[in-house]
Amino acid sequence: MNATTPAPQPTMSPEQIGRARLWLAEMAFIRAFETKAQALSVADPPRINGSLHLCAGQEAVPVGSLAALAADDQVIATYRGHGWALAAGLDPAAVMAEICHKASGINGGRAGSAYLMAPWTRFIGENSIVGAGTTIACGVALANLLQRSSRLVVVSIGDGALNQGSVHEAMALAAARSLPVIFIVENNGWSELTATADMFRITRLAQRATGYGIPSATAWGHDPFVVRDTVAAAAERARAGKGPSVLEFVVPRLWGHYNRDVEHYRSAADRAAAAARDPLKMMADRLVACGAASAAETDAVLVEQAAAAEAVTAVALAAPDPDPGEAALHVVASSPPRSMGESVTPIIESREMRFIEAVNLALRHELERDARTVVFGEDVGKSGGIFQASRFLQRDFGAERVFDMPIAENAILGAAVGAAVAGQRPIAEIMWADFIFVALDQLVNQAANIRYVTGGRSSAPMVVRTQQGVTPGSCAQHSQSIEALLAHIPGLKVAIPSCPGDAYALLRAAAADPDPCVVIESRSLYQARGPVDITAEAEPVGRAKLRRNGSDAIIVTWGPMVGTALKAAATLEEEGLQVGVLDLRWLAPLDEAALSAAIVHARGRVVVAHEAVRTGGFGAEILARLQESAGPDMRLSVRRVATPDVRMPAAPVSQRALVPDAEAIARAVREMVAARD
Repeated sequence: MNATTPAPQPTMSPEQIGRARLWLAEMAFIRAFETKAQALSVADPPRINGSLHLCAGQEAVPVGSLAALAADDQVIATYRGHGWALAAGLDPAAVMAEICHKASGINGGRAGSAYLMAPWTRFIGENSIVGAGTTIACGVALANLLQRSSRLVVVSIGDGALNQGSVHEAMALAAARSLPVIFIVENNGWSELTATADMFRITRLAQRATGYGIPSATAWGHDPFVVRDTVAAAAERARAGKGPSVLEFVVPRLWGHYNRDVEHYRSAADRAAAAARDPLKMMADRLVACGAASAAETDAVLVEQAAAAEAVTAVALAAPDPDPGEAALHVVASSPPRSMGESVTPIIESREMRFIEAVNLALRHELERDARTVVFGEDVGKSGGIFQASRFLQRDFGAERVFDMPIAENAILGAAVGAAVAGQRPIAEIMWADFIFVALDQLVNQAANIRYVTGGRSSAPMVVRTQQGVTPGSCAQHSQSIEALLAHIPGLKVAIPSCPGDAYALLRAAAADPDPCVVIESRSLYQARGPVDITAEAEPVGRAKLRRNGSDAIIVTWGPMVGTALKAAATLEEEGLQVGVLDLRWLAPLDEAALSAAIVHARGRVVVAHEAVRTGGFGAEILARLQESAGPDMRLSVRRVATPDVRMPAAPVSQRALVPDAEAIARAVREMVAARD
């Protein structure tokens, strides 16, 4: 669209006049609300700390959009989302209190301005990561389809976000599965501090949707009538099962990118052009031009809404600050998802099977147990997965519950987050652990945050299945062990099974847990055979297992190194040493009670072994905790056995020279015992 400002429409019907009066008041309240927030943030001392991204000039988009939607349609907003939150019906006092970091805020002061969320309402939340909400919106829409709901999801982004990979992954997914999603681009002409025109070679940004087969429209975004009618058409299309739309609304940016942005980079002419399209001024002028109101009457509306915002602000500022004693609460659920009753889960039967067969059986049992469970990822549906972990599951449970996704890891994990928040129990596969890095945002910045930010009111009960480690011929992009990185993230739970029995048990435990879990399998174990105890219920997360008892030393390990450690212990037994092997199974939460008991029994002699590289490996965390918790009577002797700090070569002979073997572990035990004695 060109930059010419359209003239106000001179006439309106009685219905339009009534609607215009209502919308002028709504937009005026949002503007007044943002004005108060801005003033509080630049006061001396500031009453609001941190950055604010305010929506002055863009009020017509949320107001018009929500007018076109059903009462239960859902909203995900960009970080410039206060107007969306208010238009979606959140309590203004609670929104302002959240921005002011007060205990009465929507999230008790945990979210602040740019990340407030209320998934228990229609307002799923804002997202302070540019474009990240788009794949989450796809997950919410996917859940709506699975639940046979007619709801649709609107997700707003800025113009600059159209250069984010996650946005393109979201559009690819939404198009492929005909999801009821409306992508709304609020184009204010600036990608943060850079002119949007400098970053694009097209004038109408919504044209990018054409490449995905998604219809699009570009319209003026200062007019709520235009916004409403445009969104209504897209909503009708989505509800008819015809899939997503991309709507670009050209809006004025009246204020800077954030609350302390002096806009030194912006010309006076650009500011003036934006001011000429102020939606409040244009709506007031329209009412005056058609004789529906006088200038004094429209001015009175602005004064009235400013007073309302003042009252809301007073309530928020009077609220108490959050209790510092509660700052560490709600990182993960405080109790298991089920009352286990017994310390050991009753066994229905035991079978011997391969590791990968145990994974398949666990997926099957979760699909049978809970109708909310869905399994998806790259190639998991028709083909049954590259390693056959999901073989025959689509055949037996249908393509609605077991299905393939685009090769788009951010979309896969973002959809899992959205589906989990919306009530499903997704199990998403990332084919190789190395591929998680291209979608790490959805685990670290999204899934892991939801329980904490909402104070426990919402969570993302999802499972990410992946596999890692060294196998002959695997290159440096297909052989990393990343468990320490994931275990570092508060809010994520991380399991690493070492045998077929645990491949079944840990996956089921993760699927039953109310928090996001990552189950990291070891590709090198997929063909290993062993007993599998089949249970009706899942065990709780966070339990280690003592695989071998021994009082001369203990080897603490997990995953594929457990078998290696058992071989080392058997060799050492022939030499007269009784060495135990503790399989941690879960790195987060860590079974510190089992770890402490094993250390005491081994008289403080500990070897930690892992396939991951040495620096920053989880072994260092274990040894640090042991040192911190050791009592005055405990004399610790410790060793680490790990892969050196190298990239992994593909040549098998070179791999064998790097990855610890049984002799390397046995040698570490011998040296430690000898030094101690």
